[in-house]
Amino acid sequence: LGRNVESITMIYDVEGLGLKHLWKPAIDTYGEILQTFEDNYPEALKRLFVIKAPKLFPVAFNLIRHFLCENTRQKISVLGANWQEVLLKHIDEEELPVIYGGKLTDPDGDPCCRTRINHVGPVPPSYYVRDHVKVDYEHCITVSRGSSQQLDYEILFPGCVLRWQFASEGADIGFGVFLKAKKGEWKKASEMQEVILSQRFNSHLVPEDGSLTCERPGVYVLRFDNTYSIFQAKRISYTVEVLLPDRFQSPQTNGDS
Repeated sequence: LGRNVESITMIYDVEGLGLKHLWKPAIDTYGEILQTFEDNYPEALKRLFVIKAPKLFPVAFNLIRHFLCENTRQKISVLGANWQEVLLKHIDEEELPVIYGGKLTDPDGDPCCRTRINHVGPVPPSYYVRDHVKVDYEHCITVSRGSSQQLDYEILFPGCVLRWQFASEGADIGFGVFLKAKKGEWKKASEMQEVILSQRFNSHLVPEDGSLTCERPGVYVLRFDNTYSIFQAKRISYTVEVLLPDRFQSPQTNGDS
């Protein structure tokens, strides 16, 4: 560059952020990277702009915010619909790609500047390493043969995300999510509202993970189903989290600046 670079301005384009990006091992790894960056280069970040943030963003930010010190969190701005205008107040238009409101293009005229910016997309299956990721679970239960086990999670307001991971030992297990009105009362699956269809998972071969955005308050029931197995009990290791879209602890949101 021909000059010293003492700090950087970053743009996080989070268009397309979804529940699949909240996989716990990936979040933990990303958090460790952030913490390493903070520990070694605490003043390298000048400012960070988040653009095209979906409604899920506050939940995602809550998962990593504890890795960041207060000084870093103050440098994060979530921009509104006029994000291009705001970016141009802080970044020279000759240095900002056309797709972000500037004038910079690749030599061939590409407005996305793909020779400079790696635009991400779906990970090719050839790169999958899921079978090799070791997950530490918080709880274990045994589902007796011919029976089921229910886990109750009370959701107090809409927008929360219920996230789970589980693995079974030796054989598959049925799993579904249901909704009921009161906590503590046991109900048959047929007496509850089915939110996620119950089906059998080969979680003894590949650990299962998933999540659900809770559209309304209530008691959400995670049900492990072993009623189809008349000979074999199933040991289940699992972790369940309720992620709050913490509106009061989100990074600052900017419309005009």
